[in-house]
Amino acid sequence: MTDAGIYIHIPFCRSRCSYCDFATGMYQSEIAETYAGAVCSEIGDWREVEQPATVDTIYFGGGTPSLLSTEQTARILRAVKDRFELIDAPEITLEINPGDGGVDEESRLATMREWRRLGIDRASFGVQTFDDRELKLLGRTHDSTDVRKTFALLREAGFTNINFDLIAGLPGQTMGGWKRNLDEALKLRPEHLSLYLLDVHEGTPLADQINCGMRPIPDDDLAAEMYATMIEQVCAAGYEHYEISNFCLPGFESRHNTKYWASEPYYGFGNSAHSYDGARRRWANERDAAKYVKAVEHNDSLIVDRTTLSEEETRSESIFLGLRLMKGIDLQTH
Repeated sequence: MTDAGIYIHIPFCRSRCSYCDFATGMYQSEIAETYAGAVCSEIGDWREVEQPATVDTIYFGGGTPSLLSTEQTARILRAVKDRFELIDAPEITLEINPGDGGVDEESRLATMREWRRLGIDRASFGVQTFDDRELKLLGRTHDSTDVRKTFALLREAGFTNINFDLIAGLPGQTMGGWKRNLDEALKLRPEHLSLYLLDVHEGTPLADQINCGMRPIPDDDLAAEMYATMIEQVCAAGYEHYEISNFCLPGFESRHNTKYWASEPYYGFGNSAHSYDGARRRWANERDAAKYVKAVEHNDSLIVDRTTLSEEETRSESIFLGLRLMKGIDLQTH
């Protein structure tokens, strides 16, 4: 049986980014403590798959999982290890924001070292852009200096597998500005780069700003040029282009995210988390965090959507997901 991944959704942020439509809310320590307990309970009581696969990846996503205390993160990891069989040295990813982990560099470094002690070996953080003006327009709470400092602290703490997220096609972004973003990222040389084209979702502040003329409409042709430029520039720097939007130094593919594209099993915990048994069944948890916690406390069902794929749907899904990977698919197995 193929190894499975575990996804843990942490729905808290210090501020709401203008482009975000994820299931997130503002961080409050008391709510985070209650939520962490609910996630541990969900994991401990989980019985969705009679014989779950061995787990080789754990991914803390959100939101901003690094807002949890290290003790809360440790409790969730213990719950996973108590409920599932893990391989030796699983890939454990924590999404962070630049500047998270403490009020000063000393406390941030101590927090990062504790993450490593807990077995977290991969850090993924949302740089988005190295342009401070663009960061402010996006509602981000960090600046480009925070990115560089956070990266240096992660290295000092022992992280040898770091991912940057960058967004191309921002309103008003120029080709020159995008090239400078790539240059800045490549100077730091993280092991992995996730480079996305902006997707404007209706109902977000950014969509409202564009609709009322406060921000220019993103230029699709320019975004396409930015995409072609990033492939050329990043691959020339020695990175492998292994998925539509993802690049890595040799050997540093995201093992967890590859499961989604390879139709391998993954089990999601927390509000809005999705799961797939690797064969035919998909299911999703309650999206609202407060309703999710209440359901856990009352032993109610957390699942709001279940889908059993037909054989044809399974085959079609595996093809269009597999085609995201540069290695393509084996038609004989589809």
